Amino acid sequence: MHTKVQSMSDGYLEHVNVTVKNLDQTTKFLLTAMPNWRIRGRGKMDWFGKEVHWLHVGTPSSYIALQSGGEGSGLNWKEPQVGIKHIGMVVPSLSALIDRLNAAGYQVDHLGASHPHRKSAYFIEADELQFEFIEYLSTVAEERNDYTR
Repeated sequence: MHTKVQSMSDGYLEHVNVTVKNLDQTTKFLLTAMPNWRIRGRGKMDWFGKEVHWLHVGTPSSYIALQSGGEGSGLNWKEPQVGIKHIGMVVPSLSALIDRLNAAGYQVDHLGASHPHRKSAYFIEADELQFEFIEYLSTVAEERNDYTR
């Protein structure tokens, strides 16, 4: 069975590449959060003289590219360093996601701001990467994308 690939007419984000310390832990977190996602591919490579393992996890049209070999700490989202503060993903049910992640031992770091057309929760996984999960409560783009509240 073939899955239809997203249209290119508007462009879309295909992937983001993130280096992690523990590839298995981050993959477990993502697959728990997004149970419809799958591992699209994996392998190993020489990365500037260091062997690293890589893994692509997501859907047929978008994914997160994870690479092992990370060192140090993730960015503190409360501080002004340059870099990715969080990765946002849309989910059909925020409460179901929170329940799944809580059952697997992950706790909400904080909830997003109150808004009539969306709700969100932030989690920080083992490598200190922050993920925002958003449930939209409207199908109207102007309501979903209202930033005045």
